[in-house]
Amino acid sequence: LLGSFHAVFVLCSIAFMFVFFLHACREFPGCGNIVTFSQFLFIAVEGFIFEANFGRKKPAIPIRYYFIMVAMFFTVSVVNNYALNLNIAMPLHMIFRSGSLIASMALGIIILKKRYSVSKYTSIALVSLGIFTCTFMSAKQVASDSGLNEEDGLQVFLWWLLGIAALTFALLMSARMGIFQETLYKQFGKHSKEALFYNHALPLPGFLLLAPNIYHHAVLFSQSELFQVPVIGLTLPIMWFYLLMNVITQYVCIRGVFILTTECTSLTVTLVVTLRKFVSLIFSILYFRNPFTAWHWLGTAFVFVGTLMYTEVWNSLGPFLARWRKRPKEE
Repeated sequence: LLGSFHAVFVLCSIAFMFVFFLHACREFPGCGNIVTFSQFLFIAVEGFIFEANFGRKKPAIPIRYYFIMVAMFFTVSVVNNYALNLNIAMPLHMIFRSGSLIASMALGIIILKKRYSVSKYTSIALVSLGIFTCTFMSAKQVASDSGLNEEDGLQVFLWWLLGIAALTFALLMSARMGIFQETLYKQFGKHSKEALFYNHALPLPGFLLLAPNIYHHAVLFSQSELFQVPVIGLTLPIMWFYLLMNVITQYVCIRGVFILTTECTSLTVTLVVTLRKFVSLIFSILYFRNPFTAWHWLGTAFVFVGTLMYTEVWNSLGPFLARWRKRPKEE
């Protein structure tokens, strides 16, 4: 019951976080760096105080491994942010990132020499087909809806292809990071809170490379219309309010996921992440009014059915439904 509560809590936090992020992206496209920096800074400060005990607590995993993990984590975050500036619509961004199972399976076979059941390969085929369908239809929209002359339309399409390449790279890098974490946890034990802190604290100097972009959007945020915060009556630019709410909900979300992983099975956590992607997708379609054809919905269905098949949720639901059917008879 407690695990179910945390699952719902995490989903609600993610939904609110995504709404605030959509507000920021719609007002100022390309503001992903200042949003990511704010999230990293807040989580790093919290972890420095409560996890690292102001730097007095020695990490259980050698710091050199965290530097490698952080390099991957920072790269994935930045590349995913920039992909939104390369003519990649938010729904396609969400669907494409749902292909993490494909990347994890492929790298697991190549690096860890893993082998999987037929149902696993079938689920991956469904996810792959769904992503291919959505990507292909989005490519047709970019090519036909640009409203530009032939030369400019080709340029827009090439930028879109670069965005797809960026998403593919980030997907593979994220999967490689997961495998790296798996090997570390097997060797040194699971230290999720410690990993959360170092994954957010160590990349902070890297944001110096993005300082001009972050400063530019900070100025734009400060010039946005004023907003009076309910209850406390504080007046501040509305974009800073959106950013603050995004940071808070992001923190609650990550903490909720940590609690969820300690109380529920990995299957439950995977299902929550899958539902998060679906909720985010629906939010993005409704909020941005992105064109979403029947082919897009078909591709989305393939992605999520394949993901649920991969997690073998049907096997877990069977005993639960059987007990639920017997309950009226016993009463």
